[in-house]
Amino acid sequence: MALSTGRVNGTARDRTAGADGARGQGRHQGTGPLRRTMSRHWYAWAMVAPVILVTALLIGWPLARGVYLSLTDATEATMGRTIGVNVIPSTYEFVGLDNYISILTSGLFWEKLTWTVTWTVACVALHYGLGLGLAMLLNRKVRFRSVYRLLLILPWAIPGFVSAFIWRYLYNSDYGVINGMLKAAGLGAVGWLDDPTTAKIAVIAVNVWMGVPFMMVAVLGGLQSIPGELYEAAEVDGATPWQRFRFITVPGLRTVSSTVILLGTIWTFNMFPVIFLISGGGPGSSTEILVTYAFREAFTGIRNYSGSAAWGVIILMLLIVLALVYRRALRRQGEVW
Repeated sequence: MALSTGRVNGTARDRTAGADGARGQGRHQGTGPLRRTMSRHWYAWAMVAPVILVTALLIGWPLARGVYLSLTDATEATMGRTIGVNVIPSTYEFVGLDNYISILTSGLFWEKLTWTVTWTVACVALHYGLGLGLAMLLNRKVRFRSVYRLLLILPWAIPGFVSAFIWRYLYNSDYGVINGMLKAAGLGAVGWLDDPTTAKIAVIAVNVWMGVPFMMVAVLGGLQSIPGELYEAAEVDGATPWQRFRFITVPGLRTVSSTVILLGTIWTFNMFPVIFLISGGGPGSSTEILVTYAFREAFTGIRNYSGSAAWGVIILMLLIVLALVYRRALRRQGEVW
């Protein structure tokens, strides 16, 4: 009887525990996924809350304000302002997508977009190509390797506006260092920033000089993460240097390369200091890219705030589409990013 009672009591306890567990699971499922996540990871949310708040204030609100202005006809003349004790109210009106239609149907937009894409592709290709070459050289055991790394990283450490002013002096037609060297060699001076073709070459050269160090450092880190045993085994099997580069180095750098190329594309697409401080968008507007033109719309002449905001939103959408297409292409290649 004692044994039978124990079995019955055990069964009853199991049933009670099962019922309690079912009720607890039902309550847990009834709270919803968001509430479960908040209750489970409340500490992590508490830590990131200040960052989210600051980001929303510094980025979210200006972005929302810019999108709203892009749907109006706001200019310097229609914006509200205070002069002394007089308060002038805003008189701009909502115009919908008129600004976007005006921009996208103008030849000026497509002209600037073509040069911006050309500028971005040329700079990023040279950034990555030269950065990869220098990284492979510095990845070898050579004397004074640390000194070379320090010297090559200096252009990236110098603030962008300082580099721009230095290069503007170097490109000066009358007393620039580059033309001084050409004259010393018996060659004629070149008006680097006076001709559209040479001005485009000049700004690309400056941006490449500034961007190669970042690519070099990032790729060098990727090279050092590739196991050396792979190269040793390939060399024993008789693989040529080109085969080792193609089948070991390139696949090993794929993750790093995909990230730095995307970052380099976004940074170069919006590289304001080089264009604005060196060529000023000139001669004429031949070197003006989308972001510098949007700046001029808002801060030169009769300030067209709505038009500038529309240009900014279009630039943002172009970059979002680029990032999505790039990510999809990486996923097709098997990259998880």
